[in-house]
Parts: sequence; C-alpha cells; structure tokens
Amino acid sequence: MDLTGALWRTSSRSGNGDPTGPVLVFAPAAWRAFVAVARRPSA
Repeated sequence: MDLTGALWRTSSRSGNGDPTGPVLVFAPAAWRAFVAVARRPSA
C-alpha cells in the first residue's frame, strides 16, 4: 500500500512518532463505523 502523503497521527503513548514502523489502515467508512460504535453509551 502506497502511503505517500498519508497524514500520520502518533499515539500519546507512542514515544517516538516513527512513521516507518507498522501501520494500521482503515477505510474511511470502516473508521466512521468504529467511531460510531465507540461513542455509544455502554449499557
């Protein structure tokens, strides 16, 4: 996967911000679905 021009976000727990390490990629629709579920109040 070509990640040229990708916007890198570094976890506050990361410590180094190195964009050459492993990458977790989400399609935009999958990310929106994840966020929608994460925002739901827990029962």
